[in-house]
Amino acid sequence: MSRSTKQPTPWRTRLGQFEWKASPYLYIAPFFLLFAVVGLFPLLFTVYIATRQYNTLTGDGGVAICGATCNSDEPSIWANFNWVLHQQSFWDALRNSFSIFILSSVPQIILALFLAWILNANLKAKTFWRMGVLLPYIVAPSAAGIIFSQIFSDKMGAINVLLTDIGLNPIMWHGNAFWSHVAIATIVNFRWTGYNTLIFLAAMQAIPNDVLEAAVVDGAGKWRTFRSVVLPMLRPTLIFVIITSTIGGLQIFDEPQMFHNGTSGYGGPNRQYLTLSLYLWDMGFNKVTIGQPNLGRAAAVAWILFLIIVLLAVLNFWLTQRLASGGQPKIDKIKLAELNARQEAEYELAKRSGVEARRAASATAASTVLAVAPTILSGPSSLRHTATGRSLAPTCTPAASQAMATSTRSSMMSGTL
Repeated sequence: MSRSTKQPTPWRTRLGQFEWKASPYLYIAPFFLLFAVVGLFPLLFTVYIATRQYNTLTGDGGVAICGATCNSDEPSIWANFNWVLHQQSFWDALRNSFSIFILSSVPQIILALFLAWILNANLKAKTFWRMGVLLPYIVAPSAAGIIFSQIFSDKMGAINVLLTDIGLNPIMWHGNAFWSHVAIATIVNFRWTGYNTLIFLAAMQAIPNDVLEAAVVDGAGKWRTFRSVVLPMLRPTLIFVIITSTIGGLQIFDEPQMFHNGTSGYGGPNRQYLTLSLYLWDMGFNKVTIGQPNLGRAAAVAWILFLIIVLLAVLNFWLTQRLASGGQPKIDKIKLAELNARQEAEYELAKRSGVEARRAASATAASTVLAVAPTILSGPSSLRHTATGRSLAPTCTPAASQAMATSTRSSMMSGTL
């Protein structure tokens, strides 16, 4: 007597189904809870602060008022934004942020691509060289600041000493706007080029070798292979690196703060390397005056910076797609559907042709076997002459011939079916 298996109760079945469906969401729920506490809530609270007369010492003072700067004493949720846009310091910081961003991001991405292409070749001690490009990234920002403060010092810096020795005038790194941007961009490139190099290297290693070998067989050189094969296949990675460089480049804070080196005023005496992040920090946490909505105006700067970064990220995404694809427009969805339908029809036609060819071959084989079967059934005596006219000796008995014919007929019938 067989033992009956115990069926699970309905509530256990429902619990198992719930566990199967909900367990992935429960695994990632802690991240989103943490993000909601330390990321989403401060972000939404910043929107509220940007519309208020919020001071670090006195707290909330009501709806924001622009005041004499805008010739308006009426409360408005846009008052802090209007006040910020009327400040010359904001536009100086915006100009400096764009200048440093261009001087750092463009050479950084080009150099990272070049280094990744070299490291992807057959080098001796590959791991050593690949880990070597990442060493500047793990250097502490304070240590990098100390190193470059000795290099870009106005009086006794290494570069100015070298220029003086060869008879050239020293460069005022902290006094000239352009050279201060070059110095800060150099610090940024020193720290982040290796990081982007490894990202590009990982993407290059994912390219199939068959594609590169096919390009070489077709006569493409190294530069043509890189430009026409490797670069288009790096488009997703290139978009990712450019967008992250845009976000990080416009939020630059550590490098200009380390480059400050005790000069008067944050961002230089004439605000020549004041960035938006430095301007935001200086307004929100340094210039704290009772009665002034310093936090409200700093929150307005933060949201203006956020909108600028979003717009530039979208623009960079579009430009990168156009450049990486050679300027060719995307295939229309309708044309793509028609192409897929045509390919499917061709596949079905080839499939039917193959089936019909197999059926014809089976029919030919069946007719051949049917033609030979009477000769086999009549015994070995009928096999007297071959194509050469020579007689064949009997090789089997009539019973064996009968069995052979039966097996041949059955195999023929199965092939025909």
